[in-house]
Amino acid sequence: MSARHGARLLRLACLLGVGVGLALPAVGRADPVPVVDLSADPWFVNWSAQLPPAYMGVDTDSADDCVAGRIACVDKVARRLKRQVSDAGCDHNAVFSLAYERTTEYVAAWERNNPSFFDDNPWLNHYDATFADMYFSAWNNWRRGSGQVPQAWAIAFDAADRRKATAAGNLLLGMSAHVNRDLPFTLYAIGLVAPDGSSRKPDHDRVNQILNTVITPLLDEIAQRYDPSVRVVPGLGSTADFLEFQALPTWREQAWRNAERLATAPNAAARQVVADSIEQSAAATATSLLALTSYTPPLTTSASRDAYCATHVAG
Repeated sequence: MSARHGARLLRLACLLGVGVGLALPAVGRADPVPVVDLSADPWFVNWSAQLPPAYMGVDTDSADDCVAGRIACVDKVARRLKRQVSDAGCDHNAVFSLAYERTTEYVAAWERNNPSFFDDNPWLNHYDATFADMYFSAWNNWRRGSGQVPQAWAIAFDAADRRKATAAGNLLLGMSAHVNRDLPFTLYAIGLVAPDGSSRKPDHDRVNQILNTVITPLLDEIAQRYDPSVRVVPGLGSTADFLEFQALPTWREQAWRNAERLATAPNAAARQVVADSIEQSAAATATSLLALTSYTPPLTTSASRDAYCATHVAG
């Protein structure tokens, strides 16, 4: 192993392992922002946060496609993200929105083309709905400047709004907040076992295969639309390699284990301790990612990226 490779792995280990100490509370945004019209998205009202601490099951008889676990719900999430990307223009938040849109579209296409790939398609679609709800709730609260925003998301949104991070940073911060923070709570809410007692983890793990097909074309698209430098993160090397072979599989595995910790907590107080540790760890990872991917004015700024985007998106 080369010294450079060893140093990179050491930095990665420090990044992925950071954040097992004091809990950080969720925070709201202090500076005022315009109130946005959320009437176009009536379904995303954070209903997942109201689920009791036990698996309710997918109600396949429900008139709501998302509660019923129909693939139409995945399409609905993709359409919402598509509008978000279109409205964003060169807003730095658009990088993660585009990533989430493409990932959702890939999942829907994969499921349609391979209907037996997952053991339980309704559960997977319900998973997608609950997971998306976590993101949209954080996003809507942040844009309104009210309510509680998880610390990991506050760091990601603030970095984008203030143009503090590179495009790779915006991508990594969004993915990390969604997987390291949102995913454990999502899995806990929808349940880790099927009615027959078998584990849902095989379906959870199968998503990794889809993600690996998304990353390279996604980075190509981000580079074409927003910032050609997105493919490389100084200190980490290839963004694709980092996500495919190191970060995403590790983060998703840890999310499952944290969901198990939530599910096996003996009481509400113990469960809150686990929840606090999830919030804290996700926030610490966000802080580390931001340190790795921040611009360093006046040496580096977002000026060239913004000019490029103005030509390729806004123009």
